[in-house]
Amino acid sequence: MHLIIAADSFKDALSADLVCTSIAQGLQQALPDAQITSLPLGDGGEGTATLLTRYANGHLVSLQVEDPLGRKVTAMYGLHAIRQTAFMDMATASGLELLQTHERNPMKTSTFGTGQLIRHAIQKGVTEIVLGIGGSATNDGGMGMATALGYRFLDKNGQELPPLGESLVLVRQIDTTQVIKELQDVKVKILCDVDNPLYGPRGAAHVYAAQKGADEAMILALDAGLEQLASVIRNDLGKEVAKTPGSGAAGGLGAGGIAFLNAELTSGIDYMLEQAQLEQHLRQADLLFTGEGSIDAQSSQGKLISGLCRLAQQEGVPVIALCGRLSANVTQIEAMGLRAAFSIQQEATDLAKAIQQTAMNLEKTAFHIGRLISM
Repeated sequence: MHLIIAADSFKDALSADLVCTSIAQGLQQALPDAQITSLPLGDGGEGTATLLTRYANGHLVSLQVEDPLGRKVTAMYGLHAIRQTAFMDMATASGLELLQTHERNPMKTSTFGTGQLIRHAIQKGVTEIVLGIGGSATNDGGMGMATALGYRFLDKNGQELPPLGESLVLVRQIDTTQVIKELQDVKVKILCDVDNPLYGPRGAAHVYAAQKGADEAMILALDAGLEQLASVIRNDLGKEVAKTPGSGAAGGLGAGGIAFLNAELTSGIDYMLEQAQLEQHLRQADLLFTGEGSIDAQSSQGKLISGLCRLAQQEGVPVIALCGRLSANVTQIEAMGLRAAFSIQQEATDLAKAIQQTAMNLEKTAFHIGRLISM
C-alpha cells in the first residue's frame, strides 16, 4: 500500500513538516508494510519558500534586512539548485509574527525589508523570483518594497515620503529614475490565493488591516491612501491595478507587485502542488491524507483541499482529512471531494491545551485510521 500525506501547517501549533511527520508515524505503526510519502505544503506564508527550495534541491541564503518597523532582523530566501530562481516569503522580513501585539500598527509598518530580499537576490544574478505574500504586518501598497529597489514616492511639494501606510494618502508622484536597471530583466511570480481588490469594502484595509492592529479610523485612512496610490500608479506608470483580483493581498503588495515588479499573480497552492509533483506521486498512490486546522462549511472554498481533491479525483485516489475542529456535515464533506474527515480532538479541552497536544493527537488519530484500513 502506498500512502501520500500532503498537508499545510496547523496555525500556531505545528509546521507542515511536523504535521506530515505526526500523521506518518501513526499510520506506520498501524500499517508497518505501507510505503508512505510525505509532501509538506505551504500557502505563501512563512515556511513556503523553505519548502519550495527543498523541492528544487536548492539552498537557503540568509541576510540582515529591516523588519516592518525598521529594525534589523535576519531573513532568508532560497535559490534553486539549477535555475536562476529565488523563492521568498515576505513574512520573513515584513511579517506580522515579527512584531509584538502592542507594536502592530499598519500606519507605521513597511515592506522595505521584502524589497531588500529582492534586491539582494537580483544582485546575485537571479532572473526569476517566486514571492509568497502571506502573513504580512503591512498595508503600504508595496511602497516599502519599491523604495528598496530605487523607487521614490513624492508629496505635493516634491519631497520624498517614508514608505509607510500613513504616507499613502500623501503620494502625488512616483520617481523611477533611480530604480535598479536589473529589475526589468527579472520575472516575478507572486503566490496569492485571495481575490480582494486594492481598496473598497473588500479591499486590503477593510478586510485585513484590523488584524494588523488598525482601528476604524486607521482603516478608513489606509483605504483612502490605497485609492490615492492607485491613482498615481495609473498616472505615472500607466498601470491599472486597483480592481485586479488579489491586488489587495498583503496590504496591497499584490498591487505593488504588479505596478513595481511587473509581477504575475498566481495561485500559491497550485504552484506548490506542481513543485511537490503531487500529480506524479498520486499515480502510484492508494490513499491521500491531508490536514486542516478546521474543516467547516467554508472549507470547500479553500484552495488547499480543493486543489488536493481535484488532482486526487483525476487519479481515482480517495482523500482523507484530519483536522482540529470538524463542523462540516456529511453533505459538505462529500461536496469537498473528501472520502472522510476526522477530528483529532480526544477530549473536551481549551484551545491552548489542544494546540499543545496537536502532534500527539494527529499521531493517535492516524493510527486508528490505519487500523481501520488494515481490516
